[in-house]
Amino acid sequence: MKLGVIADDFTGASDIALTLAEAGMTVTQFIGVPEDKADAELDAGVVALKSRTAPVDEAVADSLAACEWLLAQGVKQIVLKVCSTFDSTPEGNIGPVLEALAKRTGAKHIVTSPAFPENGRSVYQGHLFVQDVLLNECGMQDHPLTPMRDPDLRRVLGAQTSWEIGHVPAQIVAQGAQHIRAALPPGPAMVIVDAIHDADLIEIGKAVKGEPLICGGSGIALGLPANFGAVPTTSKWKSFQGPGVILSGSCSRATRAQVSFYQRNNPAFEVSAEAVISGEITAQHLTEWVLNQVKVPLVFSSADPEEVRAAQHKFGSEMAAQAIETFFSELAALLSLRGVTRMIVAGGETSGAVVNGLNARALSIGPRIAPGVPVVRMVDKPLTLALKSGNFGTEDFFVTALSMMECTS
Repeated sequence: MKLGVIADDFTGASDIALTLAEAGMTVTQFIGVPEDKADAELDAGVVALKSRTAPVDEAVADSLAACEWLLAQGVKQIVLKVCSTFDSTPEGNIGPVLEALAKRTGAKHIVTSPAFPENGRSVYQGHLFVQDVLLNECGMQDHPLTPMRDPDLRRVLGAQTSWEIGHVPAQIVAQGAQHIRAALPPGPAMVIVDAIHDADLIEIGKAVKGEPLICGGSGIALGLPANFGAVPTTSKWKSFQGPGVILSGSCSRATRAQVSFYQRNNPAFEVSAEAVISGEITAQHLTEWVLNQVKVPLVFSSADPEEVRAAQHKFGSEMAAQAIETFFSELAALLSLRGVTRMIVAGGETSGAVVNGLNARALSIGPRIAPGVPVVRMVDKPLTLALKSGNFGTEDFFVTALSMMECTS
């Protein structure tokens, strides 16, 4: 294995795996740290963790375990894959995890850029933009677990680490890889690197050739495969046919628009934290409802920010979130046992819960549905998935994904 990725959630893992696969690398997405060795022919391994919102100590321990396994497979470079909206809190987990990984890999400076221009994420003068607005104006300021209220990534990361925070501005990035490399401090430093276009990320990729550790969104991977001799190829893919379901736990603006669009013409069932905690709604109950639908149904808990805050105030944010995640985990497991073979899942935390409920261990990466979202397939059972970050996709995403799952070959 040449390149190793540690992803802090499951949708992010499939996102960067797609980027690497489209650039010609053979890639497998592993769910958690594998117990066995990887296939010797594998170019890249993506270890998907559920560490983004975990306690700091747990996130660090899990990330180090993933790092140890990847190094044992012979990887030459580690990527910490974070969300393209840099989801985190003042305590972490990006800074603490990077410090621990740097100590293990010997990294002195760590290039960091969550930019993903194809999905409207750009970094300019150290500030993160989502489309044409700053991060704190795009809806992420209302995220129930990781509200992002400061668009300056230097301040965001600086609050999480004792390391120096550097910055390589767009003017230097535009001059190419050599200038980027020359601008990096000797360390120890975490360096926010501006990126506005894909071409910037390609140059950043060239600049970090040979670096033991880097950090970013899936866009950071655009320039990495060429460093390892990869050449873009097309591969055949065959999806499984069968019953489908859409499970949505994201409260992002994009997902709420997708839920609204889909439920106009399709069966949909809204689940609240209060109904789950009280026992009014159970996974067993919803399983029967899903299986009785003629059209592919949607089960969602994608409330607007005010409803989410009300539930958090009543039950506590941790209990409310855990109740919904456990519900979706149990529902996915029951539906799989009853023959559902296509699942679309919206939201990073929800995707993690679903994949854990399915007891998935590894996923094969298929073609893209939308930027950052591939079709994936469990390697040990006939089940096809689409794991979508809450912020990704146009409003007809669910319809598009179902269509691709039906006809992909």
